[in-house]
Amino acid sequence: MSTHHTKEPILEIRSLSKHFGGVKAVDDVSLTVNRGDVVGIIGPNGSGKTTLINCITGFLKPTKGTVSFHGKDITGKKPHKIADMGINRTFQIMRPYFSMPAYKNLVIPLSSPRAKRVGGWRGGGKHGDRDTVAVDILEELGFERDSRVPYKMAGTLPTGYLKRLELGRCLALRPELIICDEVFSGLSASEISSLVPLIEKLNGQGITMIMIEHRLAELFRVANRVMALSYGEKVTEGEPDEVINHPKVREAYLGSEEDF
Repeated sequence: MSTHHTKEPILEIRSLSKHFGGVKAVDDVSLTVNRGDVVGIIGPNGSGKTTLINCITGFLKPTKGTVSFHGKDITGKKPHKIADMGINRTFQIMRPYFSMPAYKNLVIPLSSPRAKRVGGWRGGGKHGDRDTVAVDILEELGFERDSRVPYKMAGTLPTGYLKRLELGRCLALRPELIICDEVFSGLSASEISSLVPLIEKLNGQGITMIMIEHRLAELFRVANRVMALSYGEKVTEGEPDEVINHPKVREAYLGSEEDF
């Protein structure tokens, strides 16, 4: 668990709602994320977790409410603008460039205005430096530099590496805040146990994180705060132990296979 979080708000969500016709996918949700936090968002399928993330990251426009980052209103801005400000995300359904080598997937975000501005990669149009940086980032995430893995086509990589590649693409943009959508899903117990220290390391390097997750035991190892959603509404928020013992949270998860 991180000890780096402060009370300095980095992301503020105020009374956010997203309706699809008569369906309230997200209904009046508020959340403050402080610098250095690892905030878990939990809830059964259909509770509005991914819709909330899509509203924060610009993939959906909220019906009402506001999202602000460092005090600036970013509600409804385009995803690339939000990414350029320093918020990045992984996707539950991974979307690498399957027909490119793994490391080349990072060269594209490394060529972005933000990466050049914040990361100081100049490279002057030459990809040599960026290739090296791309392999460096992947190595930090558990790709063995001396193996062929960073150079394999992304489409041939197993899920565990693809999840790390998603994180790598985020890191290439030098984000302040990474939002992970089900980063543990589809992984074996050993893959998860090797990913948990990576999450801790990234947080220790000063990256604030929001994690949507079904794997509660693993999430609670890294999160310092958790918000529970049910039917689009915020049920409760607090330290992991408080949240999981909340009657409404237990009720929402009852009958599911979650291990508390």
